[in-house]
Amino acid sequence: MFSLKNEQHHTYNWYSFVISLRLIEVLNKLTLKYELDLDFVLIAITCSLKDYLLCFKINRQLNVDFSKIDELSFQIKKEEPVYFSRYLHQAPGSETEFFLLGNKGSDGFLIPEMKQVDYFILIRNYIDDEDLTHFIDGLNKLPEVVVAVEVNPEKLKSKENLIF
Repeated sequence: MFSLKNEQHHTYNWYSFVISLRLIEVLNKLTLKYELDLDFVLIAITCSLKDYLLCFKINRQLNVDFSKIDELSFQIKKEEPVYFSRYLHQAPGSETEFFLLGNKGSDGFLIPEMKQVDYFILIRNYIDDEDLTHFIDGLNKLPEVVVAVEVNPEKLKSKENLIF
């Protein structure tokens, strides 16, 4: 049996144990760091055409088949979702996917730091340098395209918007 003094001493040790555990939890705090998988090629396009007309002209110029798919939506700053047009071309006989994305959405920009860009083409999976150069050259041959240029997604502040 414990005396009152021993019980208080025992209780004191229990609180000390709990405080010690919490201190250990704080000292052993783990920080989760993650890196975005930016395993894609990104092409920025400046062009005044509507998205469907740009896709039509790209399809004809480069012999591809972009077709409209569900819009891309993002929740920006707890407001209503912002929607961006999205088209897909699946390269036949390969896993390479080409997405044409509108940079100007229903109420904002997909990549706000590049407001001068109208569209992005995101190429997932493998595309060799020669095919990429041919693709960009074909885009730049369209008279309505002011410029089409490859962009390094690592340097973008809003690169997480390109992960979908």
